[in-house]
Amino acid sequence: MDKKPDRSTPSPADSGRTLRLWLGDSGKDDFQTVASALSHGLRMKILRLLGSGAFSVARIARELDVPVTTVHFNVNVLEEAGLVSVIENAAARGKEHVVSRKADSVVFDLMMHRRPVLNKHVFRLPIGSYFDAKILAPCGMASERGVIGEFDSPDVFLSGARMGAQILWISGGMLEYRVPNSCLKLGKPLQSLSISCELCSEMPNYNNDWRSDITFWLNGEELCTYTSPGDFGGRRGIHNPDWWSNVNTQYGLLVNITAKENAVYLNGVGVAGFNPKKLNLAEGEYFTLRIGIKPNAKNYGGLNLFGSKFGDYAQDIVVTIDL
Repeated sequence: MDKKPDRSTPSPADSGRTLRLWLGDSGKDDFQTVASALSHGLRMKILRLLGSGAFSVARIARELDVPVTTVHFNVNVLEEAGLVSVIENAAARGKEHVVSRKADSVVFDLMMHRRPVLNKHVFRLPIGSYFDAKILAPCGMASERGVIGEFDSPDVFLSGARMGAQILWISGGMLEYRVPNSCLKLGKPLQSLSISCELCSEMPNYNNDWRSDITFWLNGEELCTYTSPGDFGGRRGIHNPDWWSNVNTQYGLLVNITAKENAVYLNGVGVAGFNPKKLNLAEGEYFTLRIGIKPNAKNYGGLNLFGSKFGDYAQDIVVTIDL
C-alpha cells in the first residue's frame, strides 16, 4: 500500500520559485499549457535533471540517452509553458543551447476568485555591496573585466572596487548586507520574505564534491544553513567572461530561501521555524542579511558568490518582501 503523504511536511509549493496558476484568470490557457507540458514522462525527466543545475541540450540528450532533436522539441514545450529558460552560449564548435529550470514548484489554484494583490518589494543587491565583512584567506574577487586587487588578500574586500565584483570567494568568514526596510513601516503585515542567490563551496581551482555549510542570518538571528554539495567546474558558467580560466570555479546553484507564516523553507523544504517579530525587521532604516560560514561548521568548505555576469544565473542577490 502506498504511504499517504504527511500533511505536516511543508509543500514544495512554498519554494521561492513557484509558478502559480489561477483558474480565475480569464482568457488564458496557462492551465492547459503547463498541464500538457508536465504530462510527458521525458519532460519530467528533463525537469528532474535540471534540478541539479543548468545543462546544454546535448548533455541532456547524453544523460537521458535520447536523440538531441527529441530533447530540443520537449525543451521548447517546457519553455513555452514557462518552466525552463534557454540561453544560447558560445561553445568550442559554434553555439550551444543551455537550459535551466525557472520554477521549482507549480501550484494550480482552482478557486474562482481573483488573484490576490500583493504589495511586492524587490531589492537587488550586487554581491560587492556588503557593509561589513570578516574574510579568511584564500580569498579573492573579480569583475567581468578582470581580477580585483590581489589574490588571497582580505584587504581587497575593504576596497571601493569591491562594488564591481561579479564573483567573490572566501575560505571562511562572512559578508553582511543592508536591506532598506521602509516598506515594512507601512503598517501592512509581512506575508513572506524571500532570498535568492547563486553560490557554491570554495577550494583551490574546483572540486564538484567539496561540501560546505553556508548559513544565512537576518538581523543577526540565524535563518537556516544550506549545505552546498560542491565547488563547481568542469564546464564553463553560462555568463562567465572569456578571460576567466577553465580551471577555476565556473558556476553555482541557485538557492531560494522563503520565510513565511511560522516556517523557513530552503528550496521548498521546511527547515526551521520563523518568528518575524523576534527579528525586529522594521526597526531603524534597514535590516541586515549575513551570508557566511560558522567557525564550527561541520562542513567547513568556504563560499563562492556569483553576480549577474558570472555563473549560470543572470542575477545578483535578490531579496523580495511581500506585504
